[in-house]
Amino acid sequence: MKKLLIIFSCCFSLITPSVFGQKDLAAYCLQIDEAIAHSQDYIAAHEQKIGEARRALTLETTPKGRYTQNYRLYELYKPFVSDSAMYFLRQCISLADGIGDQSSAVRCRSLLAIRCSNIGMYDEALNILDSIKVQNIDTLSLGTYYEAYNNVYSELAYYTHLDNMQQFYHSKSEYYQQLMLATLPPTSESCFLRREQRAQAEGKLDEAMRINDEWMKTVETGSHPYALVALYRYIEYKLRGDSTQMIHWLVESVLADIRNAAMDQGSMWELANELMLHGDIDKASSYISFTSDCANRYGSRQRNWQIAPLLATIAKNYKAQSERNTAQLWVALVIISVLLLCILGFLLFLHRRNKQLATARNALKESNDELASVNAQLSSVNAELSSVNAQLSTVNSQLSESNRVKEEYIGRFMSLCSQYIDKLDNYRKMVNKKMKNKELEELFLLSKSTELKEKELEELFLNFDSVFLHLFPNFVNDFNDLLQPEVRVQPKEDNRLTTEIRIFALIRLGIEDSSKIAEFLHYSVNTIYNYRARIKNGAIGNREQFEHQIKTL
Repeated sequence: MKKLLIIFSCCFSLITPSVFGQKDLAAYCLQIDEAIAHSQDYIAAHEQKIGEARRALTLETTPKGRYTQNYRLYELYKPFVSDSAMYFLRQCISLADGIGDQSSAVRCRSLLAIRCSNIGMYDEALNILDSIKVQNIDTLSLGTYYEAYNNVYSELAYYTHLDNMQQFYHSKSEYYQQLMLATLPPTSESCFLRREQRAQAEGKLDEAMRINDEWMKTVETGSHPYALVALYRYIEYKLRGDSTQMIHWLVESVLADIRNAAMDQGSMWELANELMLHGDIDKASSYISFTSDCANRYGSRQRNWQIAPLLATIAKNYKAQSERNTAQLWVALVIISVLLLCILGFLLFLHRRNKQLATARNALKESNDELASVNAQLSSVNAELSSVNAQLSTVNSQLSESNRVKEEYIGRFMSLCSQYIDKLDNYRKMVNKKMKNKELEELFLLSKSTELKEKELEELFLNFDSVFLHLFPNFVNDFNDLLQPEVRVQPKEDNRLTTEIRIFALIRLGIEDSSKIAEFLHYSVNTIYNYRARIKNGAIGNREQFEHQIKTL
Protein backbone atom coordinates (compact mmCIF):
# COMPACT_ATOMS: atom_id res chain seq x y z
CA MET A 1 0.00 0.00 0.00
CA LYS A 2 2.86 2.41 0.72
CA LYS A 3 4.08 2.15 -2.84
CA LEU A 4 0.62 3.34 -3.97
CA LEU A 5 0.89 6.41 -1.75
CA ILE A 6 4.12 7.41 -3.46
CA ILE A 7 2.60 6.84 -6.91
CA PHE A 8 -0.42 9.04 -6.10
CA SER A 9 1.80 11.78 -4.72
CA CYS A 10 3.90 11.75 -7.89
CA CYS A 11 0.92 11.64 -10.25
CA PHE A 12 -0.84 14.66 -8.72
CA SER A 13 2.08 16.75 -7.43
CA LEU A 14 3.84 17.20 -10.78
CA ILE A 15 2.27 20.04 -12.76
CA THR A 16 3.62 18.99 -16.16
CA PRO A 17 2.88 15.37 -17.13
CA SER A 18 5.69 13.18 -18.38
CA VAL A 19 6.22 12.89 -22.14
CA PHE A 20 6.85 9.43 -23.50
CA GLY A 21 8.52 8.69 -26.80
CA GLN A 22 5.63 7.29 -28.81
CA LYS A 23 7.85 4.84 -30.70
CA ASP A 24 9.47 3.49 -27.50
CA LEU A 25 6.12 3.33 -25.72
CA ALA A 26 4.59 1.33 -28.59
CA ALA A 27 7.48 -1.18 -28.38
CA TYR A 28 7.02 -1.48 -24.61
CA CYS A 29 3.27 -2.01 -25.04
CA LEU A 30 3.98 -4.93 -27.38
CA GLN A 31 6.02 -6.59 -24.62
CA ILE A 32 3.25 -5.98 -22.09
CA ASP A 33 0.57 -7.29 -24.47
CA GLU A 34 2.60 -10.46 -25.00
CA ALA A 35 2.99 -10.92 -21.23
CA ILE A 36 -0.77 -10.40 -20.72
CA ALA A 37 -1.47 -12.97 -23.45
CA HIS A 38 0.56 -15.52 -21.40
CA SER A 39 -0.77 -14.36 -18.00
CA GLN A 40 -2.86 -17.51 -17.57
CA ASP A 41 0.30 -19.58 -18.00
CA TYR A 42 2.03 -17.56 -15.26
CA ILE A 43 -1.00 -17.94 -12.99
CA ALA A 44 -1.09 -21.68 -13.65
CA ALA A 45 2.60 -21.99 -12.76
CA HIS A 46 2.02 -20.08 -9.51
CA GLU A 47 -1.00 -22.21 -8.66
CA GLN A 48 1.16 -25.28 -9.25
CA LYS A 49 3.61 -24.00 -6.61
CA ILE A 50 0.68 -23.44 -4.25
CA GLY A 51 -0.58 -26.96 -4.93
CA GLU A 52 2.84 -28.42 -4.13
CA ALA A 53 2.96 -26.44 -0.89
CA ARG A 54 -0.52 -27.63 0.07
CA ARG A 55 0.49 -31.25 -0.54
CA ALA A 56 3.62 -30.73 1.54
CA LEU A 57 1.43 -29.36 4.35
CA THR A 58 -0.71 -32.51 4.41
CA LEU A 59 2.46 -34.61 4.87
CA GLU A 60 3.68 -32.63 7.87
CA THR A 61 2.87 -34.12 11.28
CA THR A 62 4.81 -31.88 13.69
CA PRO A 63 3.48 -28.44 14.74
CA LYS A 64 6.81 -26.83 13.81
CA GLY A 65 6.73 -28.40 10.35
CA ARG A 66 3.10 -27.40 9.84
CA TYR A 67 3.94 -23.84 10.91
CA THR A 68 6.73 -23.70 8.31
CA GLN A 69 4.46 -24.96 5.50
CA ASN A 70 1.60 -22.64 6.48
CA TYR A 71 4.00 -19.68 6.45
CA ARG A 72 5.24 -20.74 3.03
CA LEU A 73 1.65 -20.79 1.77
CA TYR A 74 1.11 -17.31 3.24
CA GLU A 75 4.08 -15.98 1.24
CA LEU A 76 2.78 -17.62 -1.94
CA TYR A 77 -0.71 -16.17 -1.43
CA LYS A 78 0.44 -12.70 -0.27
CA PRO A 79 0.56 -11.16 -3.79
CA PHE A 80 -2.03 -13.61 -5.16
CA VAL A 81 -5.19 -13.86 -2.99
CA SER A 82 -5.54 -11.65 0.09
CA ASP A 83 -8.12 -13.77 1.96
CA SER A 84 -6.06 -16.94 1.53
CA ALA A 85 -2.90 -15.19 2.71
CA MET A 86 -4.72 -14.01 5.85
CA TYR A 87 -6.13 -17.49 6.42
CA PHE A 88 -2.69 -19.12 6.48
CA LEU A 89 -1.36 -16.35 8.73
CA ARG A 90 -4.11 -17.19 11.21
CA GLN A 91 -3.10 -20.84 10.96
CA CYS A 92 0.50 -19.83 11.72
CA ILE A 93 -0.67 -17.81 14.74
CA SER A 94 -2.64 -20.77 16.09
CA LEU A 95 0.34 -23.14 15.63
CA ALA A 96 2.84 -20.66 17.16
CA ASP A 97 0.59 -20.16 20.18
CA GLY A 98 0.25 -23.93 20.49
CA ILE A 99 4.00 -24.55 20.64
CA GLY A 100 4.66 -21.47 22.77
CA ASP A 101 6.70 -19.65 20.10
CA GLN A 102 5.95 -16.11 21.26
CA SER A 103 8.21 -14.42 18.68
CA SER A 104 6.61 -16.19 15.73
CA ALA A 105 3.12 -15.51 17.09
CA VAL A 106 3.86 -11.76 17.43
CA ARG A 107 5.42 -11.60 13.97
CA CYS A 108 2.46 -13.37 12.31
CA ARG A 109 -0.07 -11.18 14.15
CA SER A 110 1.86 -8.11 12.98
CA LEU A 111 1.87 -9.40 9.41
CA LEU A 112 -1.88 -10.04 9.69
CA ALA A 113 -2.35 -6.43 10.83
CA ILE A 114 -0.36 -5.26 7.78
CA ARG A 115 -2.59 -7.35 5.51
CA CYS A 116 -5.70 -5.81 7.10
CA SER A 117 -4.46 -2.23 6.75
CA ASN A 118 -3.45 -2.84 3.12
CA ILE A 119 -7.02 -3.74 2.19
CA GLY A 120 -8.64 -0.95 4.24
CA MET A 121 -9.49 -2.87 7.44
CA TYR A 122 -7.92 -0.27 9.76
CA ASP A 123 -9.98 -0.96 12.91
CA GLU A 124 -9.22 -4.69 12.67
CA ALA A 125 -5.52 -3.95 12.19
CA LEU A 126 -5.36 -1.73 15.30
CA ASN A 127 -7.33 -4.25 17.36
CA ILE A 128 -4.86 -6.99 16.43
CA LEU A 129 -1.84 -4.82 17.28
CA ASP A 130 -3.32 -3.56 20.56
CA SER A 131 -3.80 -7.17 21.65
CA ILE A 132 -0.13 -8.09 21.13
CA LYS A 133 2.24 -8.42 24.09
CA VAL A 134 5.84 -7.85 22.99
CA GLN A 135 7.74 -9.21 25.96
CA ASN A 136 10.47 -11.79 25.34
CA ILE A 137 10.42 -11.72 21.52
CA ASP A 138 13.27 -11.55 19.03
CA THR A 139 14.39 -8.40 17.20
CA LEU A 140 12.86 -9.36 13.85
CA SER A 141 9.40 -9.88 15.36
CA LEU A 142 9.63 -6.62 17.29
CA GLY A 143 10.65 -4.75 14.11
CA THR A 144 7.71 -6.28 12.24
CA TYR A 145 5.42 -5.19 15.09
CA TYR A 146 6.66 -1.59 14.73
CA GLU A 147 6.32 -1.85 10.95
CA ALA A 148 2.67 -2.89 11.28
CA TYR A 149 1.87 0.15 13.44
CA ASN A 150 3.76 2.41 11.02
CA ASN A 151 1.83 0.93 8.09
CA VAL A 152 -1.66 1.36 9.54
CA TYR A 153 -1.04 4.90 10.82
CA SER A 154 0.51 6.03 7.51
CA GLU A 155 -2.58 4.64 5.70
CA LEU A 156 -4.91 6.47 8.07
CA ALA A 157 -2.90 9.71 7.69
CA TYR A 158 -3.17 9.50 3.92
CA TYR A 159 -6.89 8.78 3.66
CA THR A 160 -8.34 10.95 6.45
CA HIS A 161 -9.81 14.34 5.49
CA LEU A 162 -9.57 15.82 9.01
CA ASP A 163 -6.47 17.98 9.50
CA ASN A 164 -6.10 17.35 13.23
CA MET A 165 -6.50 13.58 12.80
CA GLN A 166 -4.06 13.59 9.88
CA GLN A 167 -1.43 15.31 12.04
CA PHE A 168 -2.04 12.81 14.85
CA TYR A 169 -1.78 9.78 12.56
CA HIS A 170 1.31 11.20 10.88
CA SER A 171 3.12 11.69 14.19
CA LYS A 172 2.23 8.13 15.21
CA SER A 173 3.49 6.83 11.88
CA GLU A 174 6.79 8.72 12.23
CA TYR A 175 7.24 7.45 15.78
CA TYR A 176 6.83 3.78 14.82
CA GLN A 177 8.90 4.25 11.67
CA GLN A 178 11.85 5.41 13.77
CA LEU A 179 11.46 2.36 16.02
CA MET A 180 11.21 0.06 13.00
CA LEU A 181 14.33 1.48 11.30
CA ALA A 182 16.26 1.11 14.54
CA THR A 183 15.12 -2.52 14.98
CA LEU A 184 14.93 -4.22 11.58
CA PRO A 185 18.08 -5.03 9.56
CA PRO A 186 18.97 -2.04 7.32
CA THR A 187 19.03 -4.35 4.26
CA SER A 188 15.43 -5.49 4.75
CA GLU A 189 12.82 -4.54 2.16
CA SER A 190 10.82 -2.50 4.69
CA CYS A 191 13.84 -0.40 5.68
CA PHE A 192 14.91 0.24 2.10
CA LEU A 193 11.34 1.27 1.22
CA ARG A 194 10.91 3.71 4.14
CA ARG A 195 14.38 5.22 3.70
CA GLU A 196 13.77 5.85 -0.01
CA GLN A 197 10.32 7.31 0.68
CA ARG A 198 11.78 9.70 3.24
CA ALA A 199 14.58 10.83 0.90
CA GLN A 200 12.03 11.45 -1.88
CA ALA A 201 9.73 13.41 0.43
CA GLU A 202 12.65 15.60 1.52
CA GLY A 203 13.71 16.22 -2.09
CA LYS A 204 17.04 14.40 -1.67
CA LEU A 205 16.89 12.70 -5.06
CA ASP A 206 20.57 11.69 -5.20
CA GLU A 207 20.32 9.98 -1.81
CA ALA A 208 17.04 8.32 -2.84
CA MET A 209 18.67 6.95 -6.00
CA ARG A 210 21.64 5.68 -3.99
CA ILE A 211 19.26 3.83 -1.66
CA ASN A 212 17.44 2.36 -4.65
CA ASP A 213 20.77 1.20 -6.13
CA GLU A 214 21.59 -0.61 -2.87
CA TRP A 215 18.11 -2.10 -2.72
CA MET A 216 18.32 -3.28 -6.35
CA LYS A 217 21.44 -5.32 -5.51
CA THR A 218 19.48 -7.35 -2.92
CA VAL A 219 16.74 -8.60 -5.30
CA GLU A 220 16.77 -11.00 -8.21
CA THR A 221 16.03 -9.46 -11.61
CA GLY A 222 12.49 -10.28 -12.73
CA SER A 223 11.34 -11.48 -9.28
CA HIS A 224 8.30 -10.15 -7.42
CA PRO A 225 10.46 -8.00 -5.04
CA TYR A 226 12.18 -6.66 -8.18
CA ALA A 227 8.80 -5.26 -9.33
CA LEU A 228 8.60 -3.08 -6.20
CA VAL A 229 12.19 -1.82 -6.54
CA ALA A 230 11.62 -1.07 -10.26
CA LEU A 231 8.44 0.83 -9.40
CA TYR A 232 10.30 3.09 -6.98
CA ARG A 233 13.05 3.53 -9.54
CA TYR A 234 10.38 4.72 -11.97
CA ILE A 235 9.29 7.27 -9.35
CA GLU A 236 12.89 8.43 -8.98
CA TYR A 237 13.20 9.16 -12.69
CA LYS A 238 9.74 10.74 -12.82
CA LEU A 239 10.77 13.18 -10.09
CA ARG A 240 13.86 13.97 -12.16
CA GLY A 241 11.83 14.45 -15.36
CA ASP A 242 13.71 11.69 -17.25
CA SER A 243 10.91 10.36 -19.48
CA THR A 244 13.05 7.69 -21.18
CA GLN A 245 14.20 6.01 -17.99
CA MET A 246 10.92 6.38 -16.12
CA ILE A 247 8.90 4.49 -18.74
CA HIS A 248 11.60 1.79 -18.93
CA TRP A 249 11.42 1.08 -15.21
CA LEU A 250 7.65 1.34 -15.05
CA VAL A 251 7.40 -1.32 -17.77
CA GLU A 252 10.00 -3.44 -15.93
CA SER A 253 7.76 -3.34 -12.86
CA VAL A 254 4.63 -4.16 -14.87
CA LEU A 255 6.30 -7.14 -16.58
CA ALA A 256 7.65 -8.49 -13.28
CA ASP A 257 4.16 -8.30 -11.71
CA ILE A 258 2.53 -10.13 -14.63
CA ARG A 259 5.22 -12.81 -14.95
CA ASN A 260 5.11 -13.53 -11.21
CA ALA A 261 1.30 -13.79 -11.27
CA ALA A 262 0.96 -10.87 -8.82
CA MET A 263 -2.69 -9.91 -8.46
CA ASP A 264 -1.93 -6.96 -6.16
CA GLN A 265 -0.54 -4.61 -8.80
CA GLY A 266 0.39 -0.94 -8.50
CA SER A 267 2.42 -0.35 -11.63
CA MET A 268 -0.13 -1.50 -14.25
CA TRP A 269 -2.82 1.03 -13.40
CA GLU A 270 -0.13 3.73 -13.12
CA LEU A 271 0.89 2.88 -16.71
CA ALA A 272 -2.78 2.97 -17.76
CA ASN A 273 -3.07 6.43 -16.23
CA GLU A 274 -0.01 7.65 -18.15
CA LEU A 275 -1.39 6.24 -21.42
CA MET A 276 -4.74 7.93 -20.85
CA LEU A 277 -3.03 11.29 -20.18
CA HIS A 278 -1.36 10.97 -23.58
CA GLY A 279 -4.55 10.14 -25.49
CA ASP A 280 -4.24 6.34 -25.93
CA ILE A 281 -7.65 5.59 -24.42
CA ASP A 282 -8.00 2.14 -26.01
CA LYS A 283 -4.73 0.84 -24.56
CA ALA A 284 -5.40 2.50 -21.20
CA SER A 285 -8.84 0.86 -21.05
CA SER A 286 -7.34 -2.54 -21.91
CA TYR A 287 -4.69 -2.29 -19.18
CA ILE A 288 -7.02 -0.92 -16.51
CA SER A 289 -9.50 -3.74 -17.24
CA PHE A 290 -6.70 -6.28 -16.82
CA THR A 291 -5.51 -4.84 -13.50
CA SER A 292 -9.12 -4.46 -12.31
CA ASP A 293 -9.69 -8.18 -12.93
CA CYS A 294 -6.49 -8.90 -10.99
CA ALA A 295 -7.64 -6.69 -8.10
CA ASN A 296 -10.98 -8.50 -7.96
CA ARG A 297 -9.15 -11.83 -7.85
CA TYR A 298 -6.85 -10.53 -5.14
CA GLY A 299 -9.82 -9.30 -3.09
CA SER A 300 -8.64 -5.80 -2.22
CA ARG A 301 -11.37 -3.18 -1.71
CA GLN A 302 -8.71 -0.51 -1.44
CA ARG A 303 -7.29 -1.31 -4.85
CA ASN A 304 -10.74 -1.12 -6.46
CA TRP A 305 -11.31 2.29 -4.84
CA GLN A 306 -8.05 3.51 -6.37
CA ILE A 307 -8.89 2.11 -9.82
CA ALA A 308 -12.47 3.46 -9.86
CA PRO A 309 -11.59 7.13 -10.63
CA LEU A 310 -9.44 6.09 -13.59
CA LEU A 311 -12.23 3.87 -14.92
CA ALA A 312 -14.64 6.80 -14.61
CA THR A 313 -12.24 9.08 -16.51
CA ILE A 314 -11.87 6.52 -19.32
CA ALA A 315 -15.66 6.17 -19.55
CA LYS A 316 -15.97 9.97 -19.74
CA ASN A 317 -13.42 10.10 -22.57
CA TYR A 318 -15.29 7.36 -24.44
CA LYS A 319 -18.51 9.36 -24.08
CA ALA A 320 -16.82 12.48 -25.44
CA GLN A 321 -15.44 10.48 -28.36
CA SER A 322 -18.90 9.06 -29.06
CA GLU A 323 -20.39 12.56 -29.06
CA ARG A 324 -17.74 13.68 -31.54
CA ASN A 325 -18.58 10.72 -33.79
CA THR A 326 -22.29 11.64 -33.65
CA ALA A 327 -21.47 15.22 -34.63
CA GLN A 328 -19.40 13.94 -37.54
CA LEU A 329 -22.34 11.78 -38.68
CA TRP A 330 -24.59 14.83 -38.73
CA VAL A 331 -22.02 16.77 -40.74
CA ALA A 332 -21.82 13.86 -43.20
CA LEU A 333 -25.63 13.87 -43.55
CA VAL A 334 -25.63 17.59 -44.30
CA ILE A 335 -22.87 17.18 -46.90
CA ILE A 336 -24.68 14.31 -48.61
CA SER A 337 -27.89 16.37 -48.68
CA VAL A 338 -26.05 19.25 -50.34
CA LEU A 339 -24.55 16.83 -52.87
CA LEU A 340 -28.00 15.48 -53.70
CA LEU A 341 -29.26 19.01 -54.35
CA CYS A 342 -26.28 19.62 -56.62
CA ILE A 343 -27.01 16.39 -58.51
CA LEU A 344 -30.66 17.37 -58.96
CA GLY A 345 -29.58 20.74 -60.32
CA PHE A 346 -27.18 19.02 -62.71
CA LEU A 347 -29.93 16.69 -63.92
CA LEU A 348 -32.21 19.66 -64.61
CA PHE A 349 -29.41 21.30 -66.56
CA LEU A 350 -28.88 18.11 -68.62
CA HIS A 351 -32.60 17.87 -69.31
CA ARG A 352 -32.69 21.44 -70.56
CA ARG A 353 -29.66 20.86 -72.79
CA ASN A 354 -31.23 17.71 -74.24
CA LYS A 355 -34.38 19.62 -75.10
CA GLN A 356 -32.31 22.28 -76.84
CA LEU A 357 -30.43 19.57 -78.76
CA ALA A 358 -33.70 17.93 -79.83
CA THR A 359 -34.98 21.28 -81.07
CA ALA A 360 -31.77 21.79 -83.04
CA ARG A 361 -32.09 18.34 -84.56
CA ASN A 362 -35.66 19.02 -85.65
CA ALA A 363 -34.64 22.34 -87.20
CA LEU A 364 -31.79 20.63 -89.01
CA LYS A 365 -34.13 17.98 -90.35
CA GLU A 366 -36.51 20.60 -91.67
CA SER A 367 -33.61 22.40 -93.35
CA ASN A 368 -32.48 19.16 -94.97
CA ASP A 369 -36.00 18.55 -96.32
CA GLU A 370 -36.06 21.99 -97.84
CA LEU A 371 -32.58 21.58 -99.34
CA ALA A 372 -33.61 18.28 -100.96
CA SER A 373 -35.97 20.20 -103.27
CA VAL A 374 -33.28 22.64 -104.36
CA ASN A 375 -32.16 22.17 -107.96
CA ALA A 376 -29.02 20.49 -109.14
CA GLN A 377 -27.09 23.75 -108.94
CA LEU A 378 -27.09 23.32 -105.17
CA SER A 379 -25.81 19.74 -105.32
CA SER A 380 -22.31 20.79 -104.31
CA VAL A 381 -23.75 22.67 -101.35
CA ASN A 382 -25.88 19.64 -100.48
CA ALA A 383 -22.77 17.46 -100.52
CA GLU A 384 -21.08 19.78 -98.08
CA LEU A 385 -24.14 19.83 -95.87
CA SER A 386 -24.24 16.02 -95.95
CA SER A 387 -20.68 15.98 -94.71
CA VAL A 388 -21.61 18.37 -91.92
CA ASN A 389 -24.61 16.22 -91.05
CA ALA A 390 -22.41 13.15 -90.86
CA GLN A 391 -20.09 14.95 -88.45
CA LEU A 392 -23.04 16.10 -86.39
CA SER A 393 -24.36 12.55 -86.30
CA THR A 394 -21.01 11.38 -84.96
CA VAL A 395 -21.06 14.08 -82.32
CA ASN A 396 -24.66 13.28 -81.48
CA SER A 397 -23.78 9.60 -81.14
CA GLN A 398 -20.92 10.46 -78.82
CA LEU A 399 -23.19 12.75 -76.83
CA SER A 400 -25.83 10.04 -76.62
CA GLU A 401 -23.28 7.57 -75.36
CA SER A 402 -21.96 10.15 -72.89
CA ASN A 403 -25.49 10.90 -71.71
CA ARG A 404 -26.23 7.22 -71.38
CA VAL A 405 -23.09 6.70 -69.26
CA LYS A 406 -23.87 9.74 -67.13
CA GLU A 407 -27.51 8.80 -66.67
CA GLU A 408 -26.55 5.25 -65.72
CA TYR A 409 -23.96 6.40 -63.18
CA ILE A 410 -26.07 9.24 -61.85
CA GLY A 411 -29.03 6.91 -61.33
CA ARG A 412 -26.85 4.37 -59.55
CA PHE A 413 -25.14 7.17 -57.53
CA MET A 414 -28.48 8.58 -56.38
CA SER A 415 -29.58 5.10 -55.33
CA LEU A 416 -26.34 4.58 -53.38
CA CYS A 417 -26.62 8.02 -51.75
CA SER A 418 -30.16 7.19 -50.61
CA GLN A 419 -28.97 3.86 -49.21
CA TYR A 420 -26.04 5.51 -47.41
CA ILE A 421 -28.32 8.12 -45.85
CA ASP A 422 -30.52 5.31 -44.50
CA LYS A 423 -27.47 3.44 -43.25
CA LEU A 424 -25.99 6.52 -41.58
CA ASP A 425 -29.32 7.31 -39.91
CA ASN A 426 -29.66 3.69 -38.69
CA TYR A 427 -26.07 3.83 -37.40
CA ARG A 428 -26.83 7.12 -35.63
CA LYS A 429 -29.94 5.58 -34.01
CA MET A 430 -27.95 2.53 -32.92
CA VAL A 431 -25.16 4.73 -31.42
CA ASN A 432 -27.76 6.90 -29.67
CA LYS A 433 -29.55 3.84 -28.27
CA LYS A 434 -26.36 2.29 -26.96
CA MET A 435 -25.33 5.59 -25.37
CA LYS A 436 -28.71 5.85 -23.67
CA ASN A 437 -28.39 2.25 -22.42
CA LYS A 438 -24.77 2.97 -21.34
CA GLU A 439 -23.56 0.08 -23.48
CA LEU A 440 -20.16 1.72 -23.81
CA GLU A 441 -18.20 -1.53 -24.07
CA GLU A 442 -20.27 -2.71 -27.04
CA LEU A 443 -20.01 0.76 -28.59
CA PHE A 444 -16.24 0.66 -28.07
CA LEU A 445 -15.94 -2.77 -29.76
CA LEU A 446 -18.18 -1.59 -32.60
CA SER A 447 -16.10 1.56 -33.16
CA LYS A 448 -12.87 -0.47 -33.26
CA SER A 449 -14.13 -2.85 -35.94
CA THR A 450 -13.39 -2.10 -39.62
CA GLU A 451 -15.92 -4.68 -40.78
CA LEU A 452 -18.52 -2.03 -41.74
CA LYS A 453 -16.03 -0.08 -43.84
CA GLU A 454 -14.77 -3.22 -45.61
CA LYS A 455 -18.32 -4.38 -46.33
CA GLU A 456 -19.35 -1.02 -47.76
CA LEU A 457 -16.19 -0.81 -49.91
CA GLU A 458 -16.88 -4.28 -51.27
CA GLU A 459 -20.46 -3.26 -52.13
CA LEU A 460 -19.21 -0.03 -53.76
CA PHE A 461 -16.72 -1.92 -55.95
CA LEU A 462 -19.37 -4.53 -56.84
CA ASN A 463 -21.77 -1.78 -58.00
CA PHE A 464 -19.01 -0.01 -59.93
CA ASP A 465 -17.94 -3.25 -61.68
CA SER A 466 -21.53 -4.17 -62.54
CA VAL A 467 -22.41 -0.76 -64.03
CA PHE A 468 -19.12 -0.39 -65.89
CA LEU A 469 -19.31 -3.85 -67.52
CA HIS A 470 -22.93 -3.19 -68.40
CA LEU A 471 -21.85 -0.04 -70.23
CA PHE A 472 -18.63 -1.47 -71.69
CA PRO A 473 -19.14 -5.24 -71.98
CA ASN A 474 -16.03 -5.76 -74.17
CA PHE A 475 -13.70 -3.54 -72.16
CA VAL A 476 -11.72 -6.37 -70.52
CA ASN A 477 -11.00 -8.12 -73.84
CA ASP A 478 -10.16 -4.86 -75.62
CA PHE A 479 -7.95 -3.83 -72.69
CA ASN A 480 -5.98 -7.11 -72.84
CA ASP A 481 -5.61 -6.81 -76.62
CA LEU A 482 -3.47 -3.73 -76.00
CA LEU A 483 -1.11 -5.70 -73.69
CA GLN A 484 1.61 -8.26 -74.21
CA PRO A 485 0.44 -11.82 -73.34
CA GLU A 486 2.52 -12.12 -70.15
CA VAL A 487 0.98 -9.04 -68.52
CA ARG A 488 -2.64 -9.53 -69.52
CA VAL A 489 -5.12 -9.52 -66.62
CA GLN A 490 -8.15 -11.77 -66.36
CA PRO A 491 -10.76 -11.34 -63.58
CA LYS A 492 -11.21 -14.37 -61.33
CA GLU A 493 -14.98 -13.87 -61.24
CA ASP A 494 -17.58 -12.98 -63.84
CA ASN A 495 -18.91 -9.42 -63.72
CA ARG A 496 -15.97 -8.38 -61.50
CA LEU A 497 -12.86 -6.34 -62.23
CA THR A 498 -9.39 -6.66 -60.78
CA THR A 499 -7.68 -3.67 -59.19
CA GLU A 500 -5.55 -3.08 -62.33
CA ILE A 501 -8.56 -3.14 -64.66
CA ARG A 502 -10.58 -0.99 -62.23
CA ILE A 503 -7.87 1.72 -62.36
CA PHE A 504 -7.99 1.88 -66.16
CA ALA A 505 -11.79 1.69 -66.09
CA LEU A 506 -11.73 4.94 -64.10
CA ILE A 507 -9.33 6.41 -66.68
CA ARG A 508 -11.80 5.34 -69.42
CA LEU A 509 -14.46 7.34 -67.54
CA GLY A 510 -12.20 10.43 -67.55
CA ILE A 511 -10.71 10.17 -64.05
CA GLU A 512 -6.98 10.39 -64.76
CA ASP A 513 -5.56 11.93 -61.56
CA SER A 514 -3.81 9.21 -59.49
CA SER A 515 -4.78 10.90 -56.21
CA LYS A 516 -8.49 10.80 -57.13
CA ILE A 517 -8.20 7.17 -58.25
CA ALA A 518 -6.39 6.33 -54.98
CA GLU A 519 -9.11 8.08 -52.99
CA PHE A 520 -11.86 6.13 -54.76
CA LEU A 521 -10.13 2.73 -54.48
CA HIS A 522 -8.72 3.37 -50.95
CA TYR A 523 -5.10 2.80 -51.96
CA SER A 524 -2.06 5.00 -51.60
CA VAL A 525 -1.08 7.26 -54.50
CA ASN A 526 2.22 5.36 -54.84
CA THR A 527 0.33 2.08 -55.20
CA ILE A 528 -1.85 3.52 -58.01
CA TYR A 529 1.23 4.95 -59.71
CA ASN A 530 3.00 1.57 -59.56
CA TYR A 531 -0.04 -0.24 -61.03
CA ARG A 532 -0.28 2.26 -63.91
CA ALA A 533 3.44 2.11 -64.64
CA ARG A 534 3.52 -1.72 -64.61
CA ILE A 535 0.59 -2.04 -67.03
CA LYS A 536 1.92 0.69 -69.36
CA ASN A 537 5.31 -1.05 -69.46
CA GLY A 538 3.53 -4.14 -70.80
CA ALA A 539 1.78 -2.30 -73.65
CA ILE A 540 2.22 -3.72 -77.15
CA GLY A 541 2.53 -0.30 -78.82
CA ASN A 542 3.77 3.07 -77.61
CA ARG A 543 3.42 3.13 -73.83
CA GLU A 544 2.92 6.94 -73.90
CA GLN A 545 -0.18 6.48 -76.06
CA PHE A 546 -1.53 3.56 -74.01
CA GLU A 547 -3.88 5.57 -71.79
CA HIS A 548 -5.13 7.56 -74.78
CA GLN A 549 -6.01 4.23 -76.45
CA ILE A 550 -7.84 3.18 -73.27
CA LYS A 551 -10.06 6.26 -73.51
CA THR A 552 -11.16 5.22 -77.02
CA LEU A 553 -12.21 1.66 -76.08
